[in-house]
Amino acid sequence: MTPPPVLIVGAGPVGLTAANLLAARGVPLVLVERNPATSDEAKAISLDDESLRTLQAAGLAETVLEIVVPGTGTRYYDRKGRPLFHARGPEPYRLGYPFKNQFAQPELEKVLLDALRGRPGVDVRFATELVDVKDSGHGATATLRSADGDVSLDVSWVLGCDGGRSTIRELRRIDMTGTSHRDVWLVADTTGDAHDERYGMHHGRPDRPTVIVPGRDGRCRYEFRLHPGEGDGGTRPDFATIERLVRPYRSITPDQVERCTNYTFNAVVADRWRDGRCFLLGDAAHMMPPFAGQGLNSGVRDAANLVWKIAEVWHGRADEALLDTYEPERRPHATAMVAFSERLGRVVMTTSPARGVLRDATVRALLATPWGRRYLREMRFRPRAVHEAGLVAGGHRLTGTQLPQPRVLVPPSLHPRPLDEVLGDGLALLGVNVPAAAWDRVARDLPLDGLTLVDVALDERLPRPNPGRRAVADADGRLQAALASARGRFVLVKPDRYIAAVFSPLQASVAAPLLALCARDAADAERRAG
Repeated sequence: MTPPPVLIVGAGPVGLTAANLLAARGVPLVLVERNPATSDEAKAISLDDESLRTLQAAGLAETVLEIVVPGTGTRYYDRKGRPLFHARGPEPYRLGYPFKNQFAQPELEKVLLDALRGRPGVDVRFATELVDVKDSGHGATATLRSADGDVSLDVSWVLGCDGGRSTIRELRRIDMTGTSHRDVWLVADTTGDAHDERYGMHHGRPDRPTVIVPGRDGRCRYEFRLHPGEGDGGTRPDFATIERLVRPYRSITPDQVERCTNYTFNAVVADRWRDGRCFLLGDAAHMMPPFAGQGLNSGVRDAANLVWKIAEVWHGRADEALLDTYEPERRPHATAMVAFSERLGRVVMTTSPARGVLRDATVRALLATPWGRRYLREMRFRPRAVHEAGLVAGGHRLTGTQLPQPRVLVPPSLHPRPLDEVLGDGLALLGVNVPAAAWDRVARDLPLDGLTLVDVALDERLPRPNPGRRAVADADGRLQAALASARGRFVLVKPDRYIAAVFSPLQASVAAPLLALCARDAADAERRAG
């Protein structure tokens, strides 16, 4: 019997990303949005390399690249407007894409929606809101309300991607813990702008903290910390205020203000991310200050983590217990990113002259040392996304980290290709410089059906195809750098490209419980592993 569709609530970037990922995996879905169309508000503006890699999995990266500025990070300025340092990220194209990419959210939502409507098994309903949801055995029954009245819909799972005022969270009585900030910021998306920098600019002036993010085709975003009495959160600023604030950077006319608002922000995390058949993603699960540019990107990470698991369970290829790994894998990093965004705002966007002096002196002292320069310019101060619980096992240094996406040589043509094109869309097992006998040993100890098996050749050697396995070799030195510590071992990679386990041929049992969760018949998998 075919399970009912998955219900996704909210057609913002996270909901649209989750929907495209599900549809790409052959899962039917219903996407509902309370508003009559996608948003035209000034919201997210930065996609990082990991988000683009996720969109690659849905076949959308190249399309999205048409509407973004391939960025080079963020340049920070001191209290007097002088450059301090340029944060470019750990390594250019480490995950296959530029580290930070500016975009306009209405354009992104249109691209994602157009792609979604072209996929089979998709039902998109605008001006439709969820008013109730109740678990019912092996699924849930949702009540949807539109101008035509209320209808009931049987679904298998519900993904709450419905933002900070989440209906799912309210219906399930899930509280959020954290802080609501009273600072008011004015944000204005403008046109006809002369800025052509491929990086964001954070001006740490205590008298007027400012963020400037140039976009494509003369677009540019300005964000200004307002003084008391200059505006209230949730209101639209008048043009006179916008003109006065942008005057140091450009002249502007009313028709060049594309969208604008005054906003405040929260730093909160939902107390739980799953309740029965319902899950929370994106702002429904966590909200953070904008200073790290990670609000939307954290939501895309949620979708990348959860959707492949939902798909595996929906298709009957995995045990439902696999879904219990979502929150343990995602909550720690999202919580750390919320706290980091708060700290970054207090330091970079301080309104205290004394704190500004101390910040600038500290940064310059760090820049005087090789370690300090790497720390700042490679953004080593940003929390790393590492899975320390969930679908992970063993203590190897690579376990829980994300596998980079270098270009690899693939036989027979040996044309360089992105690694993810070789790994496929399921679990992958990489044998890093292991002999054929090691593969035979692991095949006796583990259920490998359904996994993509890949021989990885290091040390500038040619890849050798073997029956039932793919083969890759290093094209530019990055594969060697990424997997050198796993030489002679196997690396189990999850569909979201995080590493589940690293083990030698004699330690294959460490991966048995993980594959049991991902097996069509968990009991059979455990029996084979034993």
